Amino acid sequence: MTTGDRLNLRPLVQQTDNHIGKVIRITEEGAIPPDNPKVEGWLPEIWSIGHRNLQGATIHPDTGQLWTTEHGAKGGDELNHPEAGKNYGWPVITYSREYSGEPVGDGLTEKDGMEQPVHYWTPSIGPSGMVFYTGDRYPQWKGNLFVGALALKHVARLEMKGDKVVGEEKLFDGYARFRDVRQGPDGYLYVLTDEDAPMGRLMKITP
Repeated sequence: MTTGDRLNLRPLVQQTDNHIGKVIRITEEGAIPPDNPKVEGWLPEIWSIGHRNLQGATIHPDTGQLWTTEHGAKGGDELNHPEAGKNYGWPVITYSREYSGEPVGDGLTEKDGMEQPVHYWTPSIGPSGMVFYTGDRYPQWKGNLFVGALALKHVARLEMKGDKVVGEEKLFDGYARFRDVRQGPDGYLYVLTDEDAPMGRLMKITP
């Protein structure tokens, strides 16, 4: 499960006795998995900390690794693969700025003990749902990561090489706010727009 800081709860994100700005990992029955991180002072269900506003999450089909998308404020949206017991920095480090344009905190982008994003977007695209494509309907896209964009109204196609983003393309640029991207059992990609009628749609992408 992913949680955000709701802006006014920002001071709680770096504290580990709460669920604000965290990734939380539990079993289907609601218990604590035995291989959760055992970090002194952390609630046992916390997987990682230091997140601002997690909007998308998916599991890599080959590695089983969790990947997430996260809103910044003004720019600095992030793509991460949160690992057990690690701190992803918000609001101490970020490539974002306040909506006023002022720096966030001390304006730091890195600090010992805090993780860098795999990829970040400035200006903000408003990342949402995401999926790694594993099907055969679009062979040239196999292994790519697809991320919906709410603010900039497109679907981002990210070419991956291991844990690195090596290329990016905007699909359907300017069409609508894209809320989610999923791969159907038929091997096609489906996208969900976040708009009033008639633009609020579930759409199937065909070659």
